[in-house]
Amino acid sequence: QVQLVESGGDSVQSGGSLTLSCTASGVRISDYCTGWFRQAEGKEREAVASIDSGHEISYADSVKGRFTISKDNTKNILYLQMNGLQPEDTAMYYCASKTNCMGWPDELRYSYWGQGIQVTVSS
Repeated sequence: QVQLVESGGDSVQSGGSLTLSCTASGVRISDYCTGWFRQAEGKEREAVASIDSGHEISYADSVKGRFTISKDNTKNILYLQMNGLQPEDTAMYYCASKTNCMGWPDELRYSYWGQGIQVTVSS
């Protein structure tokens, strides 16, 4: 059974930093495409970043230069380092996994999802 469990969410001030973690079980993230999505209240879920089995990385334009996705294959954990947080980054953040990263922003292509973790940024 595949499980993805996010942690590290918090409330921070504008300009602050957070690191989210996604601990995977039942699937080896070394073999899969894994990504982060977010959904703000009243808005559709959007792709944030992805990293494939070969460590090729993609970012949404809105987070480039501020967020860094990485993974520890030994620990089977996916990370999202978020710097320069702004109120518009406030959302529920989800990690997700699928076979490969083709069409990575398309959430419908992802097979496995975490339950989400809240990030709140105040001005």
